[in-house]
Amino acid sequence: FLSVTEDLVRRRAEHNNCEIFSLEEISLHQQEIEKLEYLDKWCRDLKILYLQNNLIPKIENVGKLKKLEYLNVALNNIERIENLEGCEDLKKLDLTANFVGELSSIETLKNNIHLKELFLVGNPCTEFEGYRQFVVATLHQLKCLDSKEIERSERIQALQNYPEVKQKIREQEQAYLLKRAREKEEAQRRMQERKDKKQNQMESKLGFGSPDSLQNKENYQAEGDKEQETWRTVEGDEEDRRFWEEPTPYTPESRLETHRYIEEKRRAKDNIRESKKREKPLWTLVTGEGKVLNVNVPKLDFSLKDDEENNQIILDLAVYRHLDTSLLDVDVQPTYIRVLVKGKPFQLVLPEEVKPDSSSAKRSQTTGHLVVSMPKAKEIIWAKQKVSASIKDSDCNTWQKNARSLQVEKLEVDPSKYSFPDVTNIIQEKERIGQGPIRLQPEKITETKKSYADFENNEDV
Repeated sequence: FLSVTEDLVRRRAEHNNCEIFSLEEISLHQQEIEKLEYLDKWCRDLKILYLQNNLIPKIENVGKLKKLEYLNVALNNIERIENLEGCEDLKKLDLTANFVGELSSIETLKNNIHLKELFLVGNPCTEFEGYRQFVVATLHQLKCLDSKEIERSERIQALQNYPEVKQKIREQEQAYLLKRAREKEEAQRRMQERKDKKQNQMESKLGFGSPDSLQNKENYQAEGDKEQETWRTVEGDEEDRRFWEEPTPYTPESRLETHRYIEEKRRAKDNIRESKKREKPLWTLVTGEGKVLNVNVPKLDFSLKDDEENNQIILDLAVYRHLDTSLLDVDVQPTYIRVLVKGKPFQLVLPEEVKPDSSSAKRSQTTGHLVVSMPKAKEIIWAKQKVSASIKDSDCNTWQKNARSLQVEKLEVDPSKYSFPDVTNIIQEKERIGQGPIRLQPEKITETKKSYADFENNEDV
């Protein structure tokens, strides 16, 4: 059963800075509470207590709440009024839609001299002949019953007929208690039948009738609660339909049984959902043939730059700004990079082979982006544009002279074999795409060839 917990009370005491000792009002409605306890120890200053729409069968552990003025226990499973004598300041009691059949139990409220309002609508006792007269005559301090004000003339008349009305109430009460005893026996029998049927279904599904039934039974007992929670996952809609169509008297037992049935169905659905999550196939990152795929499960923006000047490839992954770095896992391989963002893979095939050991990963402090720098495996660092630098410092005439000197030294490349950019546009080309005369052979190589007559070009070096 579910009872009142300190955590629940603190969560419901947000208006009081989660302090429960000085709490004066608390609402614990619709919390599936089956046992009322601890409140008289934790919240001694309570004045208003809402406990409607739970599964509480008995009023208890509230007798020490001396300052309690309003108690709402509507829509519960309470069958008699009791244990409220200590609530000295109680002014309003709401027992709407419970199962109070012992109407004589209201006599315990005589000690609550400040009680002005009482609600018993929807209880079996309200169907007794002389119900209102009995309550009015018994509780002299009451001003309002079931939202209807008690007139002075009504109380006088009720007191005149009190002995006769009291006798009628006692007889009806005894008949009701006998009926309740039969209902409890019937509910117990139905519960046992349902339990046995459930046990038989589980045994048949697990194959307890086979030669290995003993072993299966031991396994079943070992699994215990897990099997009990998932037994409804294999049942069809037919049994569900039978449960709701079966005529059942409205009793505390049937209300509790309905609640537990709904709870079992909800748990079974949760188990199916969880099992589907567990059975969900993993993302395909590498095919069976060993081909690495591009994957972006977290759906993040990214950019991949080829930093030729520093001979490296830079990945900029737009990771969420407030995402903790511990939730990122970076794995750089020679031909691809993989980043797990909260377990979701981002994978990208690289255009060129890189060095994983020399790679580095950083987070931007402003944007939160993940920046991974991956040096290329081929250690080719293109010569910096010394020619272009000299061009910037010179005028057009100097540039034309250099161009003529280049022609004299025969540095031009055969256009039929190579696609070479126009030399006159070399500065503009560099500014536009950042490449410049990358394939232009440095001047010193030609001088080396001229100075050493016995130079031999070894391509392996």
